[in-house]
Amino acid sequence: MIRTLIVCAAALVAPVSAAAVQMSLPGGARQLSERISPMEAYALPTGAFADGTVPERIFEGRVQKQTWRINGGATTPLQLIAPLRDQLAAEGFTLLLDCDDRACGGFDFRFKTEVVPAPDMHVDIHNYRFVSATRGDDEAVSILVSRARSAAYVQVVHVSAPGDDQLGVDSGGDDLPDSGQATTLSLAALLEADGHVVLADLEFKSGADALEVRPYASLADLAEYLAAHADRRIVLVGHTDSSGTLVANISLSKRRAQAVRDRMISAYDLPPDQLDAEGMGYLAPVASNLTNDGREINRRVEAVLLSAN
Repeated sequence: MIRTLIVCAAALVAPVSAAAVQMSLPGGARQLSERISPMEAYALPTGAFADGTVPERIFEGRVQKQTWRINGGATTPLQLIAPLRDQLAAEGFTLLLDCDDRACGGFDFRFKTEVVPAPDMHVDIHNYRFVSATRGDDEAVSILVSRARSAAYVQVVHVSAPGDDQLGVDSGGDDLPDSGQATTLSLAALLEADGHVVLADLEFKSGADALEVRPYASLADLAEYLAAHADRRIVLVGHTDSSGTLVANISLSKRRAQAVRDRMISAYDLPPDQLDAEGMGYLAPVASNLTNDGREINRRVEAVLLSAN
C-alpha cells in the first residue's frame, strides 16, 4: 500500500483553488505522531553547518510536524527522500538544502536542527538525509529521513500561512486526529520491534540515583506490557554521559536502573524475577558527549526485551 502525504497551500486569491503536493511513502509506513500549532515560529535550515551555526530562515504560521516509521532494513534514506524531494520541485517548491549526514554537518547539524523527540523520531547521525524547500513567501517544508537498525524514520515539517490547509495523510483509514497533540506508536510495539526502548520521561536529580516521585507514563505502559506477557523478561539498563570515571558512571547508571526496577515492583506489583537492572556507564552513547544536548540524551534508562522465560 502506498501512503500519500498531501501538502495543501491556500489560494493567494479567494476564487483560486488550493494547490496540492502529493508525496508517497512505501507501503507499510506507520504514522507515529502529529503535532500541530496554529501559530508558531519554525527555523527552516537553509544551509549546512558551518562556522558554528546552521543558516536558517524563520517562518511564522501554522506549523505541522509529522513522523513515520517504515519497518525493514533494505531502504536507504536516499531511496526514501529522493521521490519526495523530486515531487516538491515538480510542484513549484524551490529547494534550498539537499544533503546527506556528512555534507549537512553530521552531529552538529542534527543537534542544531529541530527534531521531534524520541521515540517519535530517531536520527542516526551517521545515516540521514535532509531537504528543505519553500514556495512563495510563507510556505516551507523540511524532510528528514534516517535509519535505525530495523526501520527507517521520516519527519516532515510544513509551515503555511494561518488558515491555510494542513499537511495531511491519506493512510487508508489510519490517519491521526487533528488534535494538536502527539499520538505515538505504543511502547510495547516499539519494544517488540526494536528490542529496546528509552524510558524518556524519567527524572533523576543531577548526579543522584533517586527517581523523582511522580507518575511516569513509560513505567505504566511497561508494567501493563509485562503484566500481559508473564513469560517476557526485561533488563533495565542505565546509561550516563562521559563526565567522571568509568567505574563511578557504571555504578551510578546501575543504581538508577535499580531504582526504576524497585519502583516498578512496588508500584505495579510485578514479579521481581521479571525485571533485572544493569548499568553501562558511558560505554553506549547515542549522541556526542561534546555538547550539553548530547550529554543529556546519553543520560537515560532503557528497557531491553530478552525472551520468554
